[in-house]
Amino acid sequence: MSKRAMAKAVQQRTLKTRAKLLDAAQAVISESGYEAMRVEEVVLRAGVAKGTFFSHFKDKDALMDQLIGAEIDRHLDGIEALDAPTSIAEMANAMMPLITFMTCERYVFDVILRHSGAAANADIGPIAMTFGRHAEVVTKWLWDKPFRKDISAELQAEGVQAFMVQAISLMFCSLHNSVSPRERLETYLTAWLMPTA
Repeated sequence: MSKRAMAKAVQQRTLKTRAKLLDAAQAVISESGYEAMRVEEVVLRAGVAKGTFFSHFKDKDALMDQLIGAEIDRHLDGIEALDAPTSIAEMANAMMPLITFMTCERYVFDVILRHSGAAANADIGPIAMTFGRHAEVVTKWLWDKPFRKDISAELQAEGVQAFMVQAISLMFCSLHNSVSPRERLETYLTAWLMPTA
């Protein structure tokens, strides 16, 4: 077998093992939730050694970056397929499935916050990439829509994203959780996006 063929066979095995780990993690999460998922259970279900897990993922957080990032991307696919909203209520409605996922567990939101930015280009992971994608989708929504015209659609989209994160954060705050994320988001977006007289 040539070196090239051997390298390709190793690469195929690596991809299959990684897919087995991701599938096993998804199965555990569907039964127990994100926070309760343990590496030991994932490797047991995948039928691999614990060392194999750590050759694919630095730690549980790195695995969560992959899984949660993929789920955010799935929600962004749905958002992107929608017609651009023409009102604040439509925009909030469009974002609610994503917000519902992001708030399914406090742990999930904590992971999202930890991985939403990157200190260096090498650190840009799936969750950080979804924040860029979310801003792009919202920017497209805001072009030529009945919202404010005094700032760019890009800046408006950054504000929408920031207010969405703030609305979610306050849901987990015992001092401020009496208002739903949707209501809070609509209030923020009305103040941010609607033109003033």
